[in-house]
Amino acid sequence: MASEVLLPKQGNTVESCIILEWKKAEGDVVAAGEPIVEVETDKATFDVESTVDGVLLSKLVGEGDDVPVLSPIAVIGEPGEKPATAPAPATNRAPAPSERASVRPTAAGVPGGRTERSERDGGPAISPRARRFADQNGIALASLTGSGPNGRIMVQDVQSVIDGAGSGANAPQPTTVVPAAGGAPSYDEIPVKGIRKVIAERMHASLTSTAQFTMNTGADARGLLEYRARLKASAPPGLQSISINDLVMFTVSRALPGFPAMNATFSNGVIRRYGSVNLGFAVDTKRGLMVPVIREANQLTLAQLAAEAHRLAEACKTMKAGPEDLSGGTFSVTNLGAFGIQSFTPVLDAPQVGILGIGTIEPRPIMVDRGMAFVPTLSLSLTIDHQAVDGAPAARFLKDLAGRIAEINLTLAQ
Repeated sequence: MASEVLLPKQGNTVESCIILEWKKAEGDVVAAGEPIVEVETDKATFDVESTVDGVLLSKLVGEGDDVPVLSPIAVIGEPGEKPATAPAPATNRAPAPSERASVRPTAAGVPGGRTERSERDGGPAISPRARRFADQNGIALASLTGSGPNGRIMVQDVQSVIDGAGSGANAPQPTTVVPAAGGAPSYDEIPVKGIRKVIAERMHASLTSTAQFTMNTGADARGLLEYRARLKASAPPGLQSISINDLVMFTVSRALPGFPAMNATFSNGVIRRYGSVNLGFAVDTKRGLMVPVIREANQLTLAQLAAEAHRLAEACKTMKAGPEDLSGGTFSVTNLGAFGIQSFTPVLDAPQVGILGIGTIEPRPIMVDRGMAFVPTLSLSLTIDHQAVDGAPAARFLKDLAGRIAEINLTLAQ
């Protein structure tokens, strides 16, 4: 008997996924547990596996479609089998009247995904989202070649023309806009989509829903640099790769339990203070900014914390991080010191009430025995949500953190 494969739910916050690439074609034999399609959430990519043994009878959605979780995406059964009823096509947007979906038969005779065929211009089958995207960008449907099931035109086919990546019928179209007059410079238009769109929406939501307030200080970094040099010179191989950032995150994990107001979230008029430190840290990836979470960081040794940070960062960079790796943070750290940034204003990862920005280490003057000396100093910038945390307790936390960094040997011994 034919079985539907549902798009699995990926965490509590993921409502839909974009279909990236089908790994199996209709008619292919598949085994239970074998990946059949790669999908993308707003945070990561993952494979959806077949739930049964059989033959892939039908793909109910195409590459580029944005599909709600728990929706059917494929039908698997015996060769030549036809389901008794047609599965409802999965979509994340109801089509406009001019985009009414028609059910098209697949090679196996099983109804497929939502499709629209342009009778007016004799064009091929096209998904409603692709048609709308093409219309918005002035792309002629007749010039498109579909890469979806049975030649269906998908969103990425339109995008390939916009990006100048098409060939043949999908001849490259210029994306640079040259003004007709006035001497203004030319420019490129880049649609904001995917993870870039998610980042834009979250940053805007963070700034509009919180009362962000930033304070800056510096921490004596002589102890950090000396300890890091000792590790690099004589520590076992597993410890030689521990970075300044690892040491700072370790120190943050030890300081936060003493300041519960900082290890908290604020949402819907409720402040939640947490007993464990789930420490988020910013990772720069090709897809954009990602913030994996080191769970119960306050219970980990330095070596354990550094190893987990490395694992999570690598998972983000290779697009293997799952929703469980990217959620549940209670406080975050972001480091721009490697770029020579002296100080900056980190943006809260709402609903968290605090985020620490780490800048570069540079010499700063301090008073020593009625004189002045230059000491390597680590720049620290703390942003808080002033709705949930007042300036004084936040300042006390920042002062304590700076002191712990300056006395890193004592911090590590605790």
